[in-house]
Amino acid sequence: MRVRKSAVHRPVELGDGSAGEPPVLPGGDGRPALWLVRTDRFRAVAARAAATVLDAEERRRAAAFRRAEDRETYVAGHVGLRTLLGAYLELPPGDVPLERRPCSFCGQPHGRPVVRGNPVHFSLSHTAGLCLLAFATAPVGVDIEGVPALAVAAEAGTALHPREIAELDRCDAVERPAAFARVWARKEAYLKGLGTGLGRAPSLDYLGTAPDAATAPPGWTVDDVTVDQGYTAAVAVATAGG
Repeated sequence: MRVRKSAVHRPVELGDGSAGEPPVLPGGDGRPALWLVRTDRFRAVAARAAATVLDAEERRRAAAFRRAEDRETYVAGHVGLRTLLGAYLELPPGDVPLERRPCSFCGQPHGRPVVRGNPVHFSLSHTAGLCLLAFATAPVGVDIEGVPALAVAAEAGTALHPREIAELDRCDAVERPAAFARVWARKEAYLKGLGTGLGRAPSLDYLGTAPDAATAPPGWTVDDVTVDQGYTAAVAVATAGG
């Protein structure tokens, strides 16, 4: 494990579909390309594109959401993902060949999503009204979380690494929800990058709760991402040998 000053990551907001320069894939310096999608600003574009851009499984998942707000955020995030992948790969968004790798635990095809036959790595996370996307030349994971109520942070915090639990216990009550959200975003970003998700116990890896530094397992960098007030986010990228 190593502790270092976190890099400052600020995502670019995906616009309303107006013409502009196509995005460029990140280079080999280990820095991911980060994009933010706000449902309220991208909703109309996503709704118009969904029928031709999303595949059958994505449309099925969207339809399964009971709340319109959740459904619209899902659609906005996935249309945004395909739009950006299409721009990176010079393909129509609906033609981007997405598939899932085998699960790390059971071998079934519901592991990390990938572009078939292409080395670009990506990750998508969404919460109420916001989606965060990351693209990199190495395995990458991203997560965005709303800062929860104190009671939620206290309950969910029991699943963390023992050192992280101790750190949260030392926080003032007013600071504890943000500290929990910060470490949980780091945790989920790292586990998504690994490809295990929460199939790997959150208690196994120490990532720390400090606001300006993250602890990363060997072979990874983990950094916070600047997003809207009331939210916290993180990105994890595999380094050489990771």
